[in-house]
Amino acid sequence: MLRTVPLPSSLPTHATDGTTGAVGNEPHHIGVSADGKTFVTGGLLSVLRGQDQTFFFDVTRPRSPQFITANNPGYDPKTGAPSASIADEFEPLSNGGFLASFMGGPNGAAPGRVVEYDANHHYVNAWPTDLPESGFNPHGIAVDEVHNLIVTSDFICPLHTLYYTGNHPNAEFRGSVRVWDFKNRAIKKTIIIGDPAEPAGTINIQLIPNDPQLRAFTDGVYDGKLYLVDTENGTAKPVFNFTTDPRFINAGGAPVWPHLFRISKDAHYLYITLNYLGKAGKVVAFDIKDPDDPKVTGIVDLGPNSGPHYLHLSKDEKRLVVSDYFLNEDLVPPGVVAVEGDHKIHVIKVDEGKLELDTRFDLDFNSAFSTGPARPHGLTLLSSKGDNANSDGS
Repeated sequence: MLRTVPLPSSLPTHATDGTTGAVGNEPHHIGVSADGKTFVTGGLLSVLRGQDQTFFFDVTRPRSPQFITANNPGYDPKTGAPSASIADEFEPLSNGGFLASFMGGPNGAAPGRVVEYDANHHYVNAWPTDLPESGFNPHGIAVDEVHNLIVTSDFICPLHTLYYTGNHPNAEFRGSVRVWDFKNRAIKKTIIIGDPAEPAGTINIQLIPNDPQLRAFTDGVYDGKLYLVDTENGTAKPVFNFTTDPRFINAGGAPVWPHLFRISKDAHYLYITLNYLGKAGKVVAFDIKDPDDPKVTGIVDLGPNSGPHYLHLSKDEKRLVVSDYFLNEDLVPPGVVAVEGDHKIHVIKVDEGKLELDTRFDLDFNSAFSTGPARPHGLTLLSSKGDNANSDGS
């Protein structure tokens, strides 16, 4: 552990328990700007305590990051509340700004928003201006400016994870991909993924690099499938089912939840985390040279009580770094989600789709900090020489 940079205790909060605006926001996914100089992350649960939701850091000197500013998406003039809530994924733009998926609207329910920030860390707008009528809770997001394309995947209604009790059947999963016009920041079409009666829970989406057909992959947490999406024709089909493959059926009976994935720059391999409700976890590599027929090439089992979620490929694509924690809504009252994982950072060696756990790397967030246990989630790799452009795996 080289350095930690805490959020300032002076950040605003509505909390009445004596804690500061730097406590309880649950930093989540991250992004690095196109020039590699700015790091951004979102406070997934900030809105519950009236806190800032977006945090920017200067990483020009990676070993000495500096906090820049924090803010909220622009405020709704009618309610005075932020226009969006429940920050998730951040995608860098060529102009130095970001597009970010916010799963919820002002009250944490549908419709969510895609929020834009400029290169000076200022809020630009919340998109789209013409909001879908139902089910718009964007989690995954990918951008292809050259082809005037944004894709987002709807995952879950966050409000219902906070106020319902019991297990995941009480949560409102989503199962859809939105195809956007990038220049106009407008949704052109909605693609239903899986069975509309049992929404798939489409947590992530990634465009296939340099694919002439502009296809993408998405996956369903709830139905356990990997899907190939045709963004031009507005169709999708399952190409792999984790729930029926004996290699991925957990002996303990926990359902297999495919989580986040990354695709290699040459579009030959896809790497995905599998989470068994925080009771076990695996990382899987697929050969996707034929996207219609992915082939498993490597599996790493992270053992009991693991719960991998976020992952990142190194720039040379020889290492895969995985954070082993999803989300625990240990609030008052508690939320639905309680998927801890082992709170470790795992490093996996990658060789042409083969995977091997690097046991020399041992970073345990339960004991790494003098302030107590921490929960690792979003991550990126930065060059110590400061050459960080395009280093983020989001």
